[in-house]
Amino acid sequence: MKRDTFDDDGKEASESSWSPEIQNNWIETQDLLKTSLVTEDDFTWHLPTTTAIGGGGGGLKYVGGVDVSFSKDDPSIACGTLVVLDFHTLDVVYHDYSLVSLHIPYVTGFLAFREAPILLELLEKMKNCAHPFYPQLLMVDGNGLLHPRGFGLACHLGVQANLPTIGIGKNLHHVDGLTQYRVRQLLEAKGNFPEDFITLTGDSGRVWGAAMRSTVDTFKPIFISVGHRVSLPTAVKIAKMTCKFRIPEPIRQVRMFGNVSVFLFFVFVYLLCFV
Repeated sequence: MKRDTFDDDGKEASESSWSPEIQNNWIETQDLLKTSLVTEDDFTWHLPTTTAIGGGGGGLKYVGGVDVSFSKDDPSIACGTLVVLDFHTLDVVYHDYSLVSLHIPYVTGFLAFREAPILLELLEKMKNCAHPFYPQLLMVDGNGLLHPRGFGLACHLGVQANLPTIGIGKNLHHVDGLTQYRVRQLLEAKGNFPEDFITLTGDSGRVWGAAMRSTVDTFKPIFISVGHRVSLPTAVKIAKMTCKFRIPEPIRQVRMFGNVSVFLFFVFVYLLCFV
């Protein structure tokens, strides 16, 4: 993505102004959705190496990843992508995407109103087809509770889709006194302790998420936060279990599929126009 500031995931973003009336409507919508937010484990599956964390039912089989990527040549062209991975093998068993032209600008704190509708459409398409690989859990390339208003894209999408969701960010969105420098100091202070993550507690005492070094050979953490229907300890555990590299595999794969889809779209447009 080509952006200038930081969006709700800490990704670079170019911010545009939007009318105060619409922003007030967005705030009201966020506040309404917050009333349905669940920040503890609320699912029937269980992780394969644990007893049933969330209750009965079978083990976790299918984990989804969602992301919206943008063209560097035309930022109004967006590609929403959904992938589903087999939780045990981390192989991609399903993928889909949607190319759209966006008219809603990016506004700090309201990324979900720009991106969530695209991702919801992909999920609903898969659900309406009664697809056997429909995800039991969704990883979102964006924050959950780790957000200026405590309700980022992962929360928004999780509540609307009624799916357990986890927010995964590669950069820290500064909130409640938390900064990249402060987090780096805390991680370095842990030295050679066995824990590879720290809890992100703000100046107010509120727990916003966790910073985790996902592999032994990386010093850059990822930032994990509760989205919906998953507790922070479970979110951290699942993130660890899905990491082959720095980024959890559902997010790494969805980014690759999205970037390829955008590239192929512009190749197709070029061929139509010039060949």
